[in-house]
Amino acid sequence: MKTPQVTDVHLAETLVESQTLFEGGFLKARRDTVRLPDGQVSSREYIVHPGAVVIIPLLDDGHVLLERQFRYPVGQVMTEFPAGKLDPGEDPLACAQRELLEETGYTARQWACAGKLHLAIAYSTEIIHIFFARDLVAGQQQLDKDEFLEVHSMPISELLEACRNGAVTDAKTLSCMLWLQNAHSAAWQLNWQS
Repeated sequence: MKTPQVTDVHLAETLVESQTLFEGGFLKARRDTVRLPDGQVSSREYIVHPGAVVIIPLLDDGHVLLERQFRYPVGQVMTEFPAGKLDPGEDPLACAQRELLEETGYTARQWACAGKLHLAIAYSTEIIHIFFARDLVAGQQQLDKDEFLEVHSMPISELLEACRNGAVTDAKTLSCMLWLQNAHSAAWQLNWQS
């Protein structure tokens, strides 16, 4: 847990005791006993996540690369930007480069970090690092043996409409659309690096 800023101490909860409820190969579940700002004690259950990246791949023709894959917890095929979890100690940019290549077969000559996204603040530690990629070069996908997905491109305007009409409901993709709209209109600047 992060230390609250000095101005936020009156809102902070402090750890009293921590218990592991479940430890899998990917996620952990914890139950912490915390002291509330008024001195009372309560519990917090949450998922410990290693962190992840999401990539907004920009094609030269004004389209973006997207993936379609079956997501077991929700029982349906989802349309989303390429993404993946960080390996222990992995730099987020290196992870983004690895995931883009593995999932789509593309590499990018230029990258820009757009910031971080806390995906589910009420019950997860997950932080997703948002990256833009451009000047893309097509190659071969390097999917894991248990990974099945389709890659396709879509004009930004069609993706925006798919987000509006509910065809795209993935939270990270919806959040990234805010960045994409503002970067595309030049309202928000990106710091591109080779």
